[in-house]
Amino acid sequence: MKDNEARKELLRSVKFLFFSISAGAIQMGSFALLNELLHLDYWFSYLISLSLSVIWNFTLNRKFTFKSAANVPIAMLKVAAFYAVFTPLSTWWTAALTEPSYGIMWNEYVVVVLTMVINFVTEYIYDRFFVFANSLDTAK
Repeated sequence: MKDNEARKELLRSVKFLFFSISAGAIQMGSFALLNELLHLDYWFSYLISLSLSVIWNFTLNRKFTFKSAANVPIAMLKVAAFYAVFTPLSTWWTAALTEPSYGIMWNEYVVVVLTMVINFVTEYIYDRFFVFANSLDTAK
């Protein structure tokens, strides 16, 4: 029984990884479009691209990774609570690491990728053990 549960968790984490990669592609593509072509401020480009990727990632992971039949608005509110903390923090550190006024001047894309890795790890833990903890595999 434990071996079956371990396989199930491994499969769940692999699905989360692949859906997160697809969300990352959406985030990077929309970020590049907004930042490079439209020349919007970094933080604004980041916020829009993050929002698009969150909606995509939530939708796919709720249905296919966690297979949750939980109340969608409540699950979305829980995810929104995560991003109510993550977004201001990540917006602050991306600005601090990329804007000339702070003097650090890291490459914008390096910061986006590092932020996406932090987001991936923390969101998986949060989703698995808080958002969908009591509703795993309840969808038909």
